[in-house]
Amino acid sequence: MSETALYRKYRPQKFSDVLGQDHIVKVLEAQIEQDKIAHAYIFSGSRGTGKTSVARIFAREIGTSANDILEIDAASNTGVDNIRSLNESVNTLPFDSKYKVYILDEAHMLSKGAWNALLKTLEEPPAHVIFIMATTETEKIPETVISRCQNFSFKKPTQKVLKDVVTSITKKEGFGLEPASADLIALLGDGSFRDAQSILQKVMGSSKDKKISLAEVVLVTGAPKGEMINDFIRAIDEGDLELGLKSISQAVESSIDLTLYFKLVLHKMRAILLLRNLKSSEENIKEEMTDTDFSLLKSLAEKKPSKINSDTLLTLLNFYDLVNKAYLPEMVLELALSKILGQNVA
Repeated sequence: MSETALYRKYRPQKFSDVLGQDHIVKVLEAQIEQDKIAHAYIFSGSRGTGKTSVARIFAREIGTSANDILEIDAASNTGVDNIRSLNESVNTLPFDSKYKVYILDEAHMLSKGAWNALLKTLEEPPAHVIFIMATTETEKIPETVISRCQNFSFKKPTQKVLKDVVTSITKKEGFGLEPASADLIALLGDGSFRDAQSILQKVMGSSKDKKISLAEVVLVTGAPKGEMINDFIRAIDEGDLELGLKSISQAVESSIDLTLYFKLVLHKMRAILLLRNLKSSEENIKEEMTDTDFSLLKSLAEKKPSKINSDTLLTLLNFYDLVNKAYLPEMVLELALSKILGQNVA
């Protein structure tokens, strides 16, 4: 396997390579076709959603050569002097292109003084200059700047999109990947192409036989074992508070990320409800799960009445938002479980 980072190796090179951002790609393609290029853009969205990649593609598609694409890390160039230097450089004509494109990554890191210094250039830029500002925190960009730019919000890729990407890369790299392994890597990627590809590279780098099992992904990433999640779900089904608390305790002792633990619980609980109410989903769910997990979820879906229902899932979702805010994240899970089972934790 190449030592080049997968997210660099498989970075989109043209608009047709960009996944999950059709609402942006179509608009940009139309602007190029109609020659209605704006002078400033803001690309916002969470990390790893393709903002910088799309900025580079857009710059190339409007005929800008590598010599005339300037990428600036705003996190390292936050001050007024940095922007004054930029303001001076915009007056220099492009080397061999119609446009000179400035891509400001992490734009929200610019200081207030830097934004003020940039504002006049944004108001009256030279005809040959285009700014593309990429940010994960639009709220930190002054309204006076936002109002002078075209704004595009990048969506997080769905788990299915991430799973397809991971599976495709694995095949290209000559590895085998179990569907359940791909599903877990996509879940761990948490809506980021870059994170999912980085996790995949870590797992591939530790594989001895180029056949990536779910157990390998769990071992390398530190994700909770399926049995641990299943015990929590069984605790709800059987009304067994002790079993559920024991599962949570094991997760804490194993230094498991409890947000991930909770997310995997929700993932499997949702699968149970789908198996119970949407028969057409069975094949896809079976492909995503190990045989052991699918057998358990299928049996729980067939039980009626059941404590695993929409009310239970809603309760868990309400508690999920508290995990990252809690002094003791495990307490959130313990309270959620006790509320669902109608039992108090002494």
